[in-house]
Amino acid sequence: MKKVLLVFIFVLLLTGCFSNNKFYLEDKYYIDTKYIEVDIDEYNKIKDESFILFTYNSYCQFAIPCQDVFKEAMEKYKISIVSMPYAEFKKTNLHDKVKYAPSVIIVKKGKIIDYLDSESDSDIDLYQNADKFSDWLKKYIYLEKN
Repeated sequence: MKKVLLVFIFVLLLTGCFSNNKFYLEDKYYIDTKYIEVDIDEYNKIKDESFILFTYNSYCQFAIPCQDVFKEAMEKYKISIVSMPYAEFKKTNLHDKVKYAPSVIIVKKGKIIDYLDSESDSDIDLYQNADKFSDWLKKYIYLEKN
């Protein structure tokens, strides 16, 4: 009986560790390749959807402007990213968790799945390299719609 229980627990752990939690964005984000600029009112209309949000300042602290890096990934995979100035972003519920800009936030049904932290040295490559940024996105979302 103990062996059966141990095998059962092992299988549960194994399937839990390798489960695929990737998700699709809303269909409208696979139609075009552009930044979709929103303010707080427009954000409130989409806040419960699944999307990628880019929040930004009026200046860029990186050697390569991060919006150009993100745009390269967008063009490669033909996706759109919602964008919002940081002043507007501070009015959202997402600001409770994401305190700095620029940032890219992966949102699934209104919940933050992950985000880039411009204050973190470990995220710098993701801001400066389109392939690394794409690889980060691919961990969470399907970049191509079937």
